[in-house]
Amino acid sequence: MLKRKEEKRLKGFQDFLREEEGMGTVEIILIIVVLIGLVIIFKTQLRSLVEKVFEKITTDSNTVME
Repeated sequence: MLKRKEEKRLKGFQDFLREEEGMGTVEIILIIVVLIGLVIIFKTQLRSLVEKVFEKITTDSNTVME
């Protein structure tokens, strides 16, 4: 009888480990939180980088149009 209880517990634990419901949502939320944190931390550096990229695109497109 004791062995059957242990087998049931082990089977329940194995089922719990195999169940992946809801994990995707939690992972996506954590990724979004990390990305938002990185944007907040590197806000000035990102803004400067984007401005330089757009300036380069603008000057290069002007040379192509000429």
